[in-house]
Amino acid sequence: MNIEKARFNMVEQQVRPWDVLDGRVLDLMASLPREQFVPPEYQQLAFADVRIPLGHGQEMQPPREEGRLLQALNVQPSDTALEIGTGSGYVTALLASAARQVFSVDIIPEFVTSAQAKLNSLGLASKVTLEVGDASAGWDHYGPYDVIAITGSLVAVPESYKRSLKIGGRLFCIEGDQPAMTAKLISRTGEQSWSETSLFETVVARLINAPHSPQFQF
Repeated sequence: MNIEKARFNMVEQQVRPWDVLDGRVLDLMASLPREQFVPPEYQQLAFADVRIPLGHGQEMQPPREEGRLLQALNVQPSDTALEIGTGSGYVTALLASAARQVFSVDIIPEFVTSAQAKLNSLGLASKVTLEVGDASAGWDHYGPYDVIAITGSLVAVPESYKRSLKIGGRLFCIEGDQPAMTAKLISRTGEQSWSETSLFETVVARLINAPHSPQFQF
């Protein structure tokens, strides 16, 4: 496989047509080696429009969704970013390439160890602090943040996350239940005000330990 050609095609045939038009995002995805973040047994799917299993019930989202996430957050070189759900480390690397500093948390130690090695190999480790932890209810340790990306789904975003944003800060999340989850951008517009924009529909594994919707009994 011609890796460079395959990555170029991923950007031009999947990401760009899905309304990802920010040149910074497209250039970043065209240059960052996504194939290095894919489990070895799925290397042939590194640039495919599919979800890739990572183990532990988690998946790597399709490239077009990762592009929409990054575009929506509008990451600036001076930004401090928080990522909940390190996973493969690919989105971590995208954020680190665009922001000043990234804090990334995952409850699965194996993911954090693997991501650290990959970030080291790309020279991005100095911009990223990786930690193992349960961030299902919030993670304000290094806040307030300019950008928050929550990569697991939630019934609803905890208020603590909204309050961890700086005024003008942006939060990407996925809310709802299967089969109708909605990716959203939440922006903090004032001390007590936030705005929401729906981005696209998707299905993503629930953030571990996050509350589930109540089950109705008939």
